[in-house]
Amino acid sequence: VQLQASGGGAVQAGGFLRLSCAASGRTFSGYTMAWFRQAPGKEREFIAAMFRSTGRTYYADSVKGRFTISRDNAKETMYLQMSSLKPEDTAVYYCAADATLIFSSMTRSSSYDYWGQGTQVTVSS
Repeated sequence: VQLQASGGGAVQAGGFLRLSCAASGRTFSGYTMAWFRQAPGKEREFIAAMFRSTGRTYYADSVKGRFTISRDNAKETMYLQMSSLKPEDTAVYYCAADATLIFSSMTRSSSYDYWGQGTQVTVSS
């Protein structure tokens, strides 16, 4: 599956953005989808995921209550609605997909076979 992330930009603290991840090439509904981010000099960090069969979601504590992951299987697109943005949310955001991972491994970047190219989010104070 090919992934294309978009929607990043520059916002002020407290603002909001919606990221999109368009998928193509395989049956979208059969993939667990996730968002990760990577700030300069830091490791790639798990943000949120939606499991393929149940739609169950899981969030990192750092974004819980502020970010919402969703997907539209008909449009083959995943979204990340981000609100109450903070300067520490500044990073390149990546979408990822995998068809076979188990729920307990959703937060590990190594669990995902497919990655989008990343979209930059910059939050100023």
